Amino acid sequence: MKVKEIMSSDPACCAPAASVEEAARLMAERDCGEIPVVDSGHKPLGVVTDRDIACRAVAKGKGPNTPVKEIMSSPAITVSPDTDIDECCRVMEANQIRRVPVVDAQGGCCGMVAQADFARRGSEKMTAELVRDVSQPQR
Repeated sequence: MKVKEIMSSDPACCAPAASVEEAARLMAERDCGEIPVVDSGHKPLGVVTDRDIACRAVAKGKGPNTPVKEIMSSPAITVSPDTDIDECCRVMEANQIRRVPVVDAQGGCCGMVAQADFARRGSEKMTAELVRDVSQPQR
């Protein structure tokens, strides 16, 4: 099975200059916990997560107008639509990430894959291993 078979298409994205408040609003509107931060060519520069907002913005007293480029996780770890889901799992496990942007042949963000996608479409064994490995204490 390939990533394109389980990914969510057309993810919400934002520019590096977008505010933390804008990113949080997008997350609320799209019911997601991660927004790719993309350049003018729609290529991921990094990602901003709900955890980034909590730990790198709110907890450090940064205001809602802070640009996401100041709090984003970078660089963006990505996979392609044709990546095998076993390989996608390995990428997520190795980087301890719960979501990964999907980029097309030109490097533009075209989708997202999350643990939930594996839970809905992957095997129970694969899903359990992914959750276990991603959830290990930080190395």
